[in-house]
Amino acid sequence: MANAATAQPGEPGSGPAQPVMLSSRAQVVAGMVMALSNFMVILDLTVANVSLPHISGDLGITLDQGAWVITSYAVAEAICVPLTGWLAARFGTVRVFIVAMLAFGAFSLVCGLSRSLGVLVMARIGQGLCGAPIMPITQALMLRVFPPERRAKAMVGWSMTVLLGPALGPIVGGYISDNFSWQWIFLINVPIAIGCTVVGGMVLRPVETRTERMPIDAVGLGLLVFWIGCLQIMLDIGRDHDWFGDWRIVALAVGAGIGFVAFVIWELTDDHPIVDLRIFRHRGFAVGVVALAVMFGAYFSSVVVLPQWLQSSQGYSAQTAGLVTAWTAMTSILTAVFMPRIVDKVDLRLLISIGTVWFVIQCFNRSGWVTGMDFWSLSRPQIIQGFGMSFFIMPLTQMALGAVEPREVAAAAGLQNFLRTIAVAVATSLILTDWGNEQRIKHNGFADTLNPDATVHTLSGVGFSPEMVRGYVNNLVDEQALTLAMDHTFMLSGIAGLLALGLVWLAPRPRPLVAMQAGH
Repeated sequence: MANAATAQPGEPGSGPAQPVMLSSRAQVVAGMVMALSNFMVILDLTVANVSLPHISGDLGITLDQGAWVITSYAVAEAICVPLTGWLAARFGTVRVFIVAMLAFGAFSLVCGLSRSLGVLVMARIGQGLCGAPIMPITQALMLRVFPPERRAKAMVGWSMTVLLGPALGPIVGGYISDNFSWQWIFLINVPIAIGCTVVGGMVLRPVETRTERMPIDAVGLGLLVFWIGCLQIMLDIGRDHDWFGDWRIVALAVGAGIGFVAFVIWELTDDHPIVDLRIFRHRGFAVGVVALAVMFGAYFSSVVVLPQWLQSSQGYSAQTAGLVTAWTAMTSILTAVFMPRIVDKVDLRLLISIGTVWFVIQCFNRSGWVTGMDFWSLSRPQIIQGFGMSFFIMPLTQMALGAVEPREVAAAAGLQNFLRTIAVAVATSLILTDWGNEQRIKHNGFADTLNPDATVHTLSGVGFSPEMVRGYVNNLVDEQALTLAMDHTFMLSGIAGLLALGLVWLAPRPRPLVAMQAGH
């Protein structure tokens, strides 16, 4: 399926292999394989969230215990993502992709067949470890497979899977769990993983990269596992343990801080670091990944809070709440098709600014939501926001990867996706904490301003008992408090977008995508 021009697949050596030009048909097939692989892995980040009640009930465990199904995957992924550059250099980009896809499918099968929490959590750890390199690896391979004139269109298509996956996860997970069984949210990965492995192995072999015999940085790996593990567990359980009012959270925070500092010092001074932090010497890369991390954190804050508010306060089902949330990702595809025509003609910083301002405006627009809004009133700003998403997702990705040397692309993609993962985890934890705190503040504020005697007298006159009156009033107050607290989270997301907007112009003018080399 691939037509070799003059070069052969990369042999082991010290330099980068020259990419082999694939036929147009092979390029399309390879692009579809990489987009589908990336979509499947990203979907698994959120597909299990709405299925936790089903999983917990079936396995006879509490919801707190079931939460480890999500936490274990997040910790494993966060640890392995920054290792992508080292894995690609040591074993070859295509080999890492094939093995990771095959292993991801195998662990998905184990997840689907699990009948105990221990087995399920171990399988989810395996999923996270194997799924982590797939996003940066497919990102790097897209630049290697497609020629410069087709690269922008291919990268736009790939970027859309990053938005669609998390947004569609709750819809897919809710539908499968409600109509079939929770096991199928994992089992559907198996045929997809097998298909992508087989077809990917056939198509991508000619674009394999050369490998280097690199020693394993055991100390760096140990420090990486330690500080990321501490940070991720702290973020996941902090809300349930009163944050720094609990000594365990304090211990995890101290461990994460000390481990991070030691990790940075070690990696910057080691001759063969397992994570090449020297890539941050490129100003365009550093600014691009930080701005992208801020924007992803701001965007996914609403992805987390909005469906919970719709289900807990507005009476929406998991599927309908997921649909309202997913509008943004789905409409982003409509503008994405036009991006390849303009990304190499306009300063990327201008495109990013347009997309960011668009995002901020819609955040502030939604900060005025009230209870009782109908489906389309809620969906409309979500739909409008989607038209601006592709203006910053793909350009920020290009800004970051275009600033590094060709041999650093895989490592840069790994670090970019690592910061995105950490940003989403931090933003999710902070925004849920803020949502809860704001809810309590608003609830207390309403309680102080209400006239309970008049309310009790009015409702008692129509047949309400005192207990019914208290319950009715409390429910009304809770509903309003939840809504105002959610409005506050949208306001914070908008402020974060303004911060990213300021960061973008600290970067030098990005290189056009057609000028980027594919070797790494």
